[in-house]
Amino acid sequence: MTGIAKGGGVSIAAIGVLSAKAIGFLLVAIVIGPRLAPGFVRWIGELRARGTLIVYSMIFAVGLAALADMMGLATIIGAFTAGLILATTERREPIETSVKPVADLLVPVFFVSVGMKVDPAVLDPFGEHGAFAVALLLTAAAVASKVVTAVVVYQRGVRRWPVGVGMVPRGEVGLIFAVAGLAAGVIADGLYAAVVLAVMLTTFIVPPWLRAVYGVRSRGAGGVTP
Repeated sequence: MTGIAKGGGVSIAAIGVLSAKAIGFLLVAIVIGPRLAPGFVRWIGELRARGTLIVYSMIFAVGLAALADMMGLATIIGAFTAGLILATTERREPIETSVKPVADLLVPVFFVSVGMKVDPAVLDPFGEHGAFAVALLLTAAAVASKVVTAVVVYQRGVRRWPVGVGMVPRGEVGLIFAVAGLAAGVIADGLYAAVVLAVMLTTFIVPPWLRAVYGVRSRGAGGVTP
């Protein structure tokens, strides 16, 4: 979305070029990254200053995000690639442990900023914007597509309903794309509000639904939870 917005129009050629850039970026990073990352992490391990592992890991992620942005791609592609590369190193678990406090601090800020961009007026069910109806359609599509996909699996012994219901929630990645689209002017306030509401609805309905699904299965299995 951001690449097309920067280009000023939508065309098959533009989409093809951006797709090729994204795939090429991931392939190059995945091929080269695991060869360079171990030495990079070992060098960090030799530093005696406290917090060097998390600091340089964040610098690495921000650097790849900036590189992706310079290529006309979304920054999330660079950050995602950085995670893939760091996950191949021997310090994967310490990095993951160090990142959790940072996430505890920044993730709530992200969600607050997402909510602050929503105009509640456009979600009026009786208004002229239609965002509420779009949110319901998006929610219905999220539920139906995941549940149907799981239910039609033909193998025996597969937990179809728990898997299908568990895939329903639309999470933070959807919100990231919505925020990027709103900032780039690709989507309007009404559609942005509809996406946020759909994410909220799919997130809230799943926990009780999963409990009900497992409850039905438990009673059907003689009281033994699978």
